[in-house]
Amino acid sequence: MTNGLDPALPAGHTCRDRAVDAGLFCAAVFLGMVVLGVVKEQGDLPGWAAELDPLLGLVACCALWWRRDFPLAVALIGLPAVALATSALPAGAMIVTNLALRLRWRRALLMLGAYVVCMVPSGLLLSGAADDLWFDAAFSLAYLLAAFASGNALRSRRLLVERLRVDAERARAEDERRLADARRGERQAIAREMHDVLAHRISLVSVHAGALAYRTRQAEAGAGPALSGAEVAESAEVIRGNAHQAVEELQEVLHLLRAEGDGEPVSLLPRIADIDGLVADARATGQPVDFRTELAADAVRDLRGQMHRTVYRVAQEGLTNARKHAPGKPVSLRLTGGPGGGLTVEVRNGLPAAPRTEAAVPGTGGGLTGLAERVRLDGGTLDHTATDGAFTLRARLPWPAR
Repeated sequence: MTNGLDPALPAGHTCRDRAVDAGLFCAAVFLGMVVLGVVKEQGDLPGWAAELDPLLGLVACCALWWRRDFPLAVALIGLPAVALATSALPAGAMIVTNLALRLRWRRALLMLGAYVVCMVPSGLLLSGAADDLWFDAAFSLAYLLAAFASGNALRSRRLLVERLRVDAERARAEDERRLADARRGERQAIAREMHDVLAHRISLVSVHAGALAYRTRQAEAGAGPALSGAEVAESAEVIRGNAHQAVEELQEVLHLLRAEGDGEPVSLLPRIADIDGLVADARATGQPVDFRTELAADAVRDLRGQMHRTVYRVAQEGLTNARKHAPGKPVSLRLTGGPGGGLTVEVRNGLPAAPRTEAAVPGTGGGLTGLAERVRLDGGTLDHTATDGAFTLRARLPWPAR
């Protein structure tokens, strides 16, 4: 480190710093001339000292310009000037103050000791008599200690301001990080809800549209009867209805994401009782669904709204995946459990015997990942297996005893 500078207090080079340096230089020169004039009037200086005093005082004053970058060098330059020249006393006070302000404390104390050793006997050298030696020694010691204490006070204040600035920056960075995490969490929540709503409704639209296209191709190939106008209108109405329902559910999701936590009613949240509607929609597309629940209605009503939504989304994702990947295969949906024993949602469907020849329903492939995260946030676990010709999606959620 250059000249022992403390890194906690870097040197300044701004216009304000230079203006302060100029002011201190002018003050040191003016006060040094005043002190020198008083001492000369009293006739206390020997001839050689009177001639050398102005030059040493000027050197000490000029050294102040470099006190920020080279505090140790400036202190060494000012040491003989302060010891031998009365006109250097004001500049010496500034130099000693700068020592305490900018140097590491060990070097600062060593330099303070050097100043004390040089200044205390200088009175005897300059006056040539020991009559006032004790007074001069006490004055020099008080002069140095006062300047050093002032520097320590300035140093403590600057370190405190710097620490407060760093703490403020750290707190601001932490607030920005928390805000970014909150935004990321909100985006993830929106993505999960959008996937759950869209995947279910769009899969229904895709099934109906696929059936309409298949029947039309069969009729054109002469392998089946042509669709009547009523059948086409009915299929188009089903597609339109599901698309309209998807838009409405998306609007409800956005409303809930904005209002959740604000004390608004959560009547729009999907509940376990709404699973009957999911099953009815699936059966309307020709998907064979066996739905059974062993949950007591009274106990279910006491569940948290978030638990209702998680159970609903697990059932919805299971039915949607079965419709996309194993169309026409029987699906079994089971809800079991009770207070104190946990709640289990199980969706099981048969695996397709061969790869599908029709275009598959598009999807992001992240449904199970988002669902696992949703279940984990509720303190539960999600697993899925494909064994014995069946795919099983199972979620286990905690259900505290009442």
